[in-house]
Amino acid sequence: MASEGLDKSEETDHMIEKDAAKDRGSGLGDTKEIRAVFLSGFGGLNKLRVARKAMPEPLEGELKIRVKACGLNFIDLMVRQGNIDNPPKTPLVPGFECSGIVEGLGDGAKGFEIGDRVMAFVNYSAWGEVVCTPVEFVYPMPDDMGFAEAAAFPMNFVTAYMMLFEVANLRQGMSVLVHSAGGGVGQAVAQLCSTIPDVTVFGTASSFKHEAIKDTITHFIDRNADYVQDVKRISPEGVDIVLDCLCGENTGKGLGLLKPLGTYILYGSSNMVTGETKSFFSFAKSWWQVEKVNPIKLYEENKVIAGFSLLNLLFKQNRGDKVKAVMDKLISLFNQKKIKPLVDSLWALEEVKEAMQRIHDRGNIGKLILDVEKTPTPLMASDSTETSEAGEEEEDHEGDNGNKERMPFIQ
Repeated sequence: MASEGLDKSEETDHMIEKDAAKDRGSGLGDTKEIRAVFLSGFGGLNKLRVARKAMPEPLEGELKIRVKACGLNFIDLMVRQGNIDNPPKTPLVPGFECSGIVEGLGDGAKGFEIGDRVMAFVNYSAWGEVVCTPVEFVYPMPDDMGFAEAAAFPMNFVTAYMMLFEVANLRQGMSVLVHSAGGGVGQAVAQLCSTIPDVTVFGTASSFKHEAIKDTITHFIDRNADYVQDVKRISPEGVDIVLDCLCGENTGKGLGLLKPLGTYILYGSSNMVTGETKSFFSFAKSWWQVEKVNPIKLYEENKVIAGFSLLNLLFKQNRGDKVKAVMDKLISLFNQKKIKPLVDSLWALEEVKEAMQRIHDRGNIGKLILDVEKTPTPLMASDSTETSEAGEEEEDHEGDNGNKERMPFIQ
């Protein structure tokens, strides 16, 4: 047991190391251990580190996957902070999507063979060298798709497709406003819109990203500009679909921009995150700014308001069959070269802090990927998370907060 003098964070790290030591002492050996990113507690970047854990084995109906690449999403940042409903207990291994090679099959797992290249959703624990997940959440990789692309594919493109086609019923001649147009979901939305004739895409993004995404966005709007006025200047009647990952005051703005029979979809709340750790003030401010929805007003104006959470759809509402049907359509579009995941950069597991900070700072264009086989640079290996079986994680020091707190990042 941890001594009474240990604080909660130190006690959690002690638990991680104790479990790993117990596995080694039982004769499992290095061949029965894997590296994984651990979140020791909710908070800042210092809560992340790389350590060893016991090799997972597939249960009935599961596949065992040797991971090659993992997707890093904004929801992972919110999980780290504990800025989600009903956060899980720590310590835990984060991550919800990965790609790799099937290494084992649990009893009753059908449709795949050992050696198959796959991409998969995982209910946490994706950020490790090996994961196990139910076969219903696993999909074959197209022959022309690399592992980094595959790790950038499921979360972003399924989210974009289902919002556009399952919820908003995108059709020819419609117009769409998407925030964070340079991010993974934003680029997936833009590419899918291009598969339908005469769809106009308004995208808000940092000005330095405009050149890189110019081929997928019809009208750029700088994230610091008054996007409501910019949209109305081009389209006085507004737009047919608003996809909002910001929340807060943007909810009212989005509803106000809808044409009659238009659809507003909330699929994120990044305005709640302003610093490295969870802020009650930011949370309260964001929700205070949300316009109170009046059903009578929606009725009078012929507008639709909706929400979308892919992870809840998969893991809480048991709609894996519906998601699989969407994945089949998306793989077909990829094979036709109509869509292609945009990978921003590759990071070693030991560089997870730097990767997550890049998302926090909104510096990415496309998806960030954790490459399990990538060797970290010497600088990051020494200054980032530790890949050790023992040792202390870096401490927060007073005076360092100026480097860690960031301005609100509205892309």
